[in-house]
Amino acid sequence: MTDAKRPDPRRIYQVVADDIRALIRGGQLAVGARLPAERDLAAQLGVSRPSLREALVALEIEGVVEIRLGSGVYVTSAAERWPGGLTVLGESPSELMHGRMVIEGAVIVLACARMAPGTLLALRSAVEHMRAAIAEGRDPLDHDRSFHVAIARQSGNGLLARIVGDLFDGRHSRLSNRVSARSENGETWSAALSEHEAILAALEGNDPFQAEAAMRRHLQQSGERWLNGVCAP
Repeated sequence: MTDAKRPDPRRIYQVVADDIRALIRGGQLAVGARLPAERDLAAQLGVSRPSLREALVALEIEGVVEIRLGSGVYVTSAAERWPGGLTVLGESPSELMHGRMVIEGAVIVLACARMAPGTLLALRSAVEHMRAAIAEGRDPLDHDRSFHVAIARQSGNGLLARIVGDLFDGRHSRLSNRVSARSENGETWSAALSEHEAILAALEGNDPFQAEAAMRRHLQQSGERWLNGVCAP
């Protein structure tokens, strides 16, 4: 295999970020300029809008652009000093959520077949702790994690349980943390809580098909909420 045919080892958001940097260095985007509308820039670069949003957040972390909600994305003066070659800031948030959707959608079917009363009580407790945290304006993330890992453990497969925990913890990267800071709020957490309740109801009803559908729906919608709140329209 020639180098030209080798897959690019960089994350997609790194590639997209470097493409945007090339536009800046080439003079198409000047310091202080507002980037084109998201739809137009994604079409120009030939990438999905989620990948573009991840790239813009990565560039914001590097100080190359400034994201102003309600206004747009602007090139900063630091762009002139940026050497290029975006550093790895963690896994792609959209890929993390897609990976979780695939794995946890399968894991919950295994868990449903082995579900025990004690685990259902633990899941109900996690949901209620999430509800209390949201109502009090506290971060419910630990309870969210407990919910997903408890389901994975009930599958009876320790490796799958570790994978689910590791994928969940991928959200603590610099990139995912910045995405979360821009998109998570009481409203998005309330939506997530309702989705957890739907998952729990399916497990309490011993319905693996509904449980799988509810889990996949939750993770898909979580991923959309995560990235849809990143940039201004």
